[in-house]
Amino acid sequence: MKKHIDKFLIKEDSKLKLKKHNPAYTDGFKDEEEANQTMQHDIKKLIKLQEKLFASNQYSVLIILQAMDAAGKDGVIKHVMSGLNPQGCGVKSFKHPTDEDYEHDYFWRFNKALPESGKIGIFNRSYYENVLICRVHPEFILDEKLPNFNEIKKINKGFWQHRFKQINGFEKNLVQNGTIILKFFLHLSKQEQQKRLLERIENEEKNWKFSFSDINERKYWDEYQTCYEDAIEATSTNEAPWYIIPADNKWYTRAAIANILVRKLESLNLSFPELPKAEKQKLEEAKMLLMKK
Repeated sequence: MKKHIDKFLIKEDSKLKLKKHNPAYTDGFKDEEEANQTMQHDIKKLIKLQEKLFASNQYSVLIILQAMDAAGKDGVIKHVMSGLNPQGCGVKSFKHPTDEDYEHDYFWRFNKALPESGKIGIFNRSYYENVLICRVHPEFILDEKLPNFNEIKKINKGFWQHRFKQINGFEKNLVQNGTIILKFFLHLSKQEQQKRLLERIENEEKNWKFSFSDINERKYWDEYQTCYEDAIEATSTNEAPWYIIPADNKWYTRAAIANILVRKLESLNLSFPELPKAEKQKLEEAKMLLMKK
């Protein structure tokens, strides 16, 4: 991967304007083939790193994917996670909350899906929907039955700032207990989204992906951009950082995320557990018994 990958990291307390981030950026890769070669090289590394992560059983990894519709979240999961051991990797996609979900705090359903020690968990959308779609459509907050929030007019700027603090506290607790959190915003241009949604209509093999709700939400494009800026600014911390990944070229999106995952896991200096002397002696005894047969 090229040297500019770190430019996607949003540092804690930094100001963010999405317009300053080019969704078509490709870091000098000349074409899809070149990017795929780099990605496949990183995936081979990722497979070995996952083995060490699973064997050491000290850390868990939570990958959060957020984006506007048609930005390529499913493709990232399919291509970047290909080859990983399914026993050590899980994907959870979150839709609109159920009646049962609304009987609990908004972290409840996500808390249940967190990865165990030694495993990688991927959230396709996450608790961040509660400061994104719910901010664009604050009427959804009323369904949470929160004390003293029975009118939309009460859901003001202070409410969202409080939610950002709740999220930071939630993530801080996870990190302190061994969860590595990597959050990716797939930054798609409005023009590219239009192109992809039209393809879902015109290509019969992709008709199943199309939803009229995607068209309705496009009306709120500018509002969503503001909500993403505010949420990422407020919740990108040193412990649980956000990365803004260019998403107009799917092949670059996948290559960039694969490289970031590899670099993060490599920084943990993972290793296979070393057996105590007594256990090693038992292995030698077992070897001798096997050799006799």
